[in-house]
Amino acid sequence: MNINEKQVKEYITNIFGIDSPTGFTHKMIEYLQEEAKSMGYETSISPKGNLLIEVKGEDHSFKRATSAHADTLGLMVRSIKGNGALAFTRIGGPILPTLDSEYCRVYTRDGRVYTGTILSTSPAAHVHKDASTAPRNEDTMEVRIDEVVKSKEDVEKLGISAGDFICIDTKTTICDSGYVKTRFIDDKMSVVILFTLLRHYFETGEKPKYDTTFIITVFEEVGHGLAHLPSDIQEVIAVDMGCIGLDLNCTEHDVSICAKDSSGPYDYHIVSKMIELAKKLELPYAVDIYPMYGSDCSAALSGGNNIRGGLIGTGVYASHGMERTHLDGVKASIKLLHAYLGQ
Repeated sequence: MNINEKQVKEYITNIFGIDSPTGFTHKMIEYLQEEAKSMGYETSISPKGNLLIEVKGEDHSFKRATSAHADTLGLMVRSIKGNGALAFTRIGGPILPTLDSEYCRVYTRDGRVYTGTILSTSPAAHVHKDASTAPRNEDTMEVRIDEVVKSKEDVEKLGISAGDFICIDTKTTICDSGYVKTRFIDDKMSVVILFTLLRHYFETGEKPKYDTTFIITVFEEVGHGLAHLPSDIQEVIAVDMGCIGLDLNCTEHDVSICAKDSSGPYDYHIVSKMIELAKKLELPYAVDIYPMYGSDCSAALSGGNNIRGGLIGTGVYASHGMERTHLDGVKASIKLLHAYLGQ
């Protein structure tokens, strides 16, 4: 399979440029649905908001799905403080110390958008003795909005209220060396991977072996993204981040094949076939166990769906912080998924 790197980079720019924390994914799904429709695919959106894209295969006797999640970590306004700062609650599990001094956007329910900065409540070295040592958690951090506000009432006049979404600036950068550094590689890069493969099928006329539903989920970061599946799907290949660190084998240049995560082992035959294909194609790959991890496939199995499942993805350094991967790992993941869906 030939991969158009320019096209991959365009998808990275577009997909990472749309804010989509869990619960606020409609703009992302609208973009992805229009992109899929432009290639002639039949699409639908489930009641919970997942995007389903139907890809016809050569053989209609078996039904597969492959998934990636478009929802990311984020924050939500918990309350407005008397000084005009915003208290927040986490969406998913961002590492809060990494958010100190990050830029963000606050979306009101009536469509207004305000910029701001996430800060410690002891932000100034010349004022606070504990500026560098104070804990960074929901009770000791706040959002300073870029508007002239001095009170809770001033903020309320802007239309900001509890329950508004706070989206974190990704600072997406594609380096000349091939590294991609940004927030939310978990799991927007897997969305890039799936759409690169969709475009390949569209442009070449090639088909997967079996009918395959490409599913973009929107509640993975809170644990139930793919908990429900159409009853005719018998197998799920989740595409998500590969873990790096401790005694794990994966690097940013590899496609990671997960043998087991916190939800238990993945299907033996799927894992074995992935390893066989990676060797045959001479892809940079690693087989790993993810100690603190659950995927959309885990959610599907836990939800009682009668499926077998597997999990692959590009290696991601510093997950849930300022993440990084390499285009080598992205391309290896595309090639492995393409090869597997062709079997």
